[in-house]
Amino acid sequence: MAQKRTILIVDDDRDTREGLARALSDSYRTLAAPDAESALAALDADPSVALMLSDVRMPGADGVALMKAAKAKHPGLPVILLTAYGTVDAAVAAMKDGADDFIMKPVDLDQLELRVQKEIETSALRSEVSGLRSALDEKYGMEGIVGSSEAMKKVFRIVRQAAPTQATVLLEGPSGTGKEVIARAIHNLSKRSGGPFVAVHCAALAPTLLESELFGHEKGAFTGAVARQIGRFEAADGGTLFLDEISEIDPSTQVKLLRVLEDRSFERVGGAETLHTDIRVIAATNRDFKAFVAAGKFREDLYYRLNVVDIKLPALKERAGDIALLAQKFLREYSEKNGGLVKSISPAAMKILESYPWPGNVRELRNVIEKMVVLAGGEELGPDDIPEDVSSAAQRSGKAAPHVPAGDVPLADTEKAGILAALELHGGNKSRAAEALGISRRTLHRKLNLYAAQEKAGAAQTPPHG
Repeated sequence: MAQKRTILIVDDDRDTREGLARALSDSYRTLAAPDAESALAALDADPSVALMLSDVRMPGADGVALMKAAKAKHPGLPVILLTAYGTVDAAVAAMKDGADDFIMKPVDLDQLELRVQKEIETSALRSEVSGLRSALDEKYGMEGIVGSSEAMKKVFRIVRQAAPTQATVLLEGPSGTGKEVIARAIHNLSKRSGGPFVAVHCAALAPTLLESELFGHEKGAFTGAVARQIGRFEAADGGTLFLDEISEIDPSTQVKLLRVLEDRSFERVGGAETLHTDIRVIAATNRDFKAFVAAGKFREDLYYRLNVVDIKLPALKERAGDIALLAQKFLREYSEKNGGLVKSISPAAMKILESYPWPGNVRELRNVIEKMVVLAGGEELGPDDIPEDVSSAAQRSGKAAPHVPAGDVPLADTEKAGILAALELHGGNKSRAAEALGISRRTLHRKLNLYAAQEKAGAAQTPPHG
C-alpha cells in the first residue's frame, strides 16, 4: 500500500484546522499548526510535507508572509491559501508572489481534495522534469551544449556556479571551441536572461570603429557621423555584453573599457554627457592571455578586472567521447534542414571522425557533418561520405583503419582490405573489429572464411614453378 502524502494545515482557528484535517484524512496524513512560527518549525522538522494549506489572516505573520518564508526555505513546496471574501485581492496578489492556488471560505470540502491533489501532482511533475533535466545536463551537457567528457563536465560546473552571480567572466580556449555558445548559456542561466545579449567581435573592427561601436558617438564626432548612434554598452543595458577576442583591442580602448568595468560609466565619442549602464561583461580570447599580458601587450589591471571567473574551454581533441555526441547532434540538425533523409552515421565512419584531430574544433566538425549530410546518397553516412582530407588525416594519425574509396578497386577487394585493416588495428580482436566495421561478429567470421577459401582455391590453381 502506497504511503500517504503529508499536508500541513495552518489556521489560527482550531475548529477549522480539525475540520480540514478530517476532510483530508482518508487520502492524506495531516499536520496542523496555529500560526506561521509553528508552521515553519513543522516544515523544518518534517521534510516529507507535500503541500501547505494556510489561512491568509492570522495573528502575527499572515499567510502571505508565511508562504514567502516557506518557499524561500523549501522552493518546491506547493502552497494553497484559504481566504475570505474581503481578502481575495490579497490572495490574487500572493499568487503573483508564488502561491499556487487559493480557496474561498467557507471551504467546499467536495472540491478541497481535488484542488489539493492537483497541486501535489503538478509539483511532483515539476520535480520530475527538473530532475530529468539535471540528469541530462550532467550526462550530455546544458543549454543545448553537448558534452559528457570530464573536461566539459568541469566547464558546466563552473558555468552553473557563475551564471547566477554578477561576476565578470573570461572564456579562454582555441578558436572554434564554442566560446560564444558558452557565453549565451551563462546569460540564459542568469537573472539577466530577460535582458539583451549583445555580442561584439573586437578583432573584426579597426580601433576607431571599435570605440564608436562600444561606446556610441554623437552627431559630428567624426567624418561620416551624420547622426547620434548608441553603442553596445547602451544596447546591452539590463543584460549581458559579450566581448569576443578581447585581447585584440587597442591600448586607448583598453583604458576606457577599464573605467566602464570599474564604475559602469562612459561617454559617447564626441560627447560630454556621462552615461551609466547596468551590464554584465563576458570576455573571450583564443590566446594564452596570461602570457600575452606578461609580454606587455595587454593592460594587467584590465586583465584582472576581466578575469574574475576564468573558464578554459578544451580543444575538441581533448574531449574524449564528445565527438560522437556532437556528430549525432549536428546530423539531426542538418538532416532536419535538408529533408530528413539521413538517419545515422555508420560505426566505421564514426571511427574515422573520432580519429581525426579536429584543428578547427567544434566549428570544423559542424561544417564537416553539414557537408556530409548535404552530399549524402542514402540514409546512413559511411566512410565514403567523409571528406577526403579528413579521412587522410585520420589515417595519418594512426588510429583509423585505412579506408579504400569504393570504385578505385573491385568491391570485394575494397571490403577485404577494410576488414583486414580493422583486424590489424584491433590486434586481431574480431569482436572489436566487427563493431568498428558496423557488422556482426558472425558476418565477420563468414567473410574471413570466404576469403580463406578463395585464397586456398587460388593457390590450388596456380601452376608450380619449374
